[in-house]
Amino acid sequence: MRARLLTAFAAVYLVWGSTYLAIRFAVETLPPLLMAGARFVLSGLILLAWARFREGAAPPSRTEWRTALISGTLLLLGGNGGVAWAEQRVPSGVAALLVAVVPLWMVLLVWLRPGGARPRLPVFIGVGLGLAGLALLVGPDAFTSGSASSVGALVLILASLSWAIGSLFIQWAPKAPSGISASGSQMLAGGLVLLVAGVVAQEPSRLDLAHASTRSLLGFAYLVTIGSLIGFTAYLYLLAHTTAAKAATYAYVNPVVAVFLGWAIGHEPVTSRTIIAAAIILAGVAIITITREAPAVSRADR
Repeated sequence: MRARLLTAFAAVYLVWGSTYLAIRFAVETLPPLLMAGARFVLSGLILLAWARFREGAAPPSRTEWRTALISGTLLLLGGNGGVAWAEQRVPSGVAALLVAVVPLWMVLLVWLRPGGARPRLPVFIGVGLGLAGLALLVGPDAFTSGSASSVGALVLILASLSWAIGSLFIQWAPKAPSGISASGSQMLAGGLVLLVAGVVAQEPSRLDLAHASTRSLLGFAYLVTIGSLIGFTAYLYLLAHTTAAKAATYAYVNPVVAVFLGWAIGHEPVTSRTIIAAAIILAGVAIITITREAPAVSRADR
């Protein structure tokens, strides 16, 4: 059991941390929304088939499809789609750090909703550190310069907010009997919404598979297989065999992995400001995660 837990943690830490670089490679020559949509449609179909033929799960009900559509829109269109779009403009390591503030958003949303509980002092400290690190990482010109990287950073902040809202919705929504079936329907519904968004954004005119780079195609294949299926399976195992707070530690390990891989493989610059901001953000996220029993993040991966 201990060996399996360690293997699952290693998979979630390394696999989900590596997906940011895989996304960056994929969107080099593939339209971001269509790429993300195709990724989750394929992954969703595989998971639904697995649930049906290996677990004997019944097809999702109308209520479960409604839940999948809402959560898939928030998590995969708003969250993952925002990340894919922004990584055309922002290094993958910086993207991972900006997405790492999801626990911060979740604390604020739970507190501000009607009847929400006031966080304890350590959580406030964690939120303050997270915001300070976020401000340092994005820089003072992000809201005024209008540069491509600044726009990308703002999209990532909104994407992390959308992911947090979707994660909380998953907690409150009716639960499906099969976790794999629920994740598959969420991925399929969200992937279809991403494809529609890509068509609205006129991405088909930019899609040219004949001239797609090998690196982009390999990145896409990695996201479908390793990122979605193996990463998801490992995370599901952790949720079943350890606490949600421990499973959620991926939120402050993934960015470290993403920054390192972006520097080592993607040749992305890592400045002293990035390192300091990363330390501040991850300290805040760690305090939030450790202090309170973190809500289970989505069943679908990033």
